[in-house]
Amino acid sequence: MPYIIDGHNLIGQMPELSLAEIEDEQQLIEILKEFCLREQRSVEVYFDNAPPGGPRARNYGRLRAFFCRAGKSADQAIAERLHRLGKEARNWTVVSSDRQVQASAKAMRANVLTAVEFARQLRQTTSRPKTQIHDKTEPSGVNSEEVDYWLKVFKNDQPKNPS
Repeated sequence: MPYIIDGHNLIGQMPELSLAEIEDEQQLIEILKEFCLREQRSVEVYFDNAPPGGPRARNYGRLRAFFCRAGKSADQAIAERLHRLGKEARNWTVVSSDRQVQASAKAMRANVLTAVEFARQLRQTTSRPKTQIHDKTEPSGVNSEEVDYWLKVFKNDQPKNPS
């Protein structure tokens, strides 16, 4: 199930991050990228008060970050996204402790997690050793002998430069 996250709301619930930091948004993005990789989930995160001239959206594989300019809050952007999703909103989980955001999500039948609950889930996910990650994009069943064989085949197949 994909997530829609109220970014600054989540940062406020993570002891390792601070809203006072200049790079707080990027720090959260790095944590969410790791979460997406480990859990094979898609995430959209929304931030208020984007600096002028910066991009409004950035893609990081399964993670997409949206930066709302003055005149539009992340809360409004989340509500609009849920309305665009329509009936598909029920397949999403909205992460926020803001009661208005939660009410918008519930009205569209989306699942709701508080920022505290999701922060706990993030800590559990990112504290596991990376060897427990199951990346479905990696091929399975290839051993080092096969790799060595094919490296030799391709190396011997290279055209010779006349000297």
